[in-house]
Amino acid sequence: MRWIVHNEGEVWANRWLSVRRLDVEQPDGERFDYHAVRMRNIAATVVTRDQHVLLMWRHRFLTDTWAWEIPMGIIEAGESPEAAAARELEEETGWRADGLTELIRSEPAAGIMDSRHFVYRAERAVRIGEPTELNESDRIEWIPLADVPAMIARHEIVSGITLIGLQQLLLQERA
Repeated sequence: MRWIVHNEGEVWANRWLSVRRLDVEQPDGERFDYHAVRMRNIAATVVTRDQHVLLMWRHRFLTDTWAWEIPMGIIEAGESPEAAAARELEEETGWRADGLTELIRSEPAAGIMDSRHFVYRAERAVRIGEPTELNESDRIEWIPLADVPAMIARHEIVSGITLIGLQQLLLQERA
């Protein structure tokens, strides 16, 4: 059931993503134009201590919504996902992880976008100062892990990468 890409061209691009037009053939032989987004990969970190998780209160202007998120960002060229997760944690929160382990990875919209999301866990972190990325968050707080399921139910946590990371953490905590 493999689809075949015969040709691919760029429709529009910037430094973060590229909108592409693909000439694809389905397994049944039907061939047609397909549009997709090639987007840079994302890395994020779930930081925990004393049954709390470090979250950022953020406004997302595209949806005009406020919600809690884990620190995350684009993986730069030549950077490993783990290094990007550590960098973004420091830039956005002022906390430095004392070791990261892979928590989960996902492909959030594999039918239309090729971006992979890598989520790491830090069980120890030290405060190194104020965030250097000043446009990311209004508040950075340690939230009790026990509060997370209710926050998800109230739609206070809606970011896909944040949901996947926190839910994986909760599953591991129960195991």
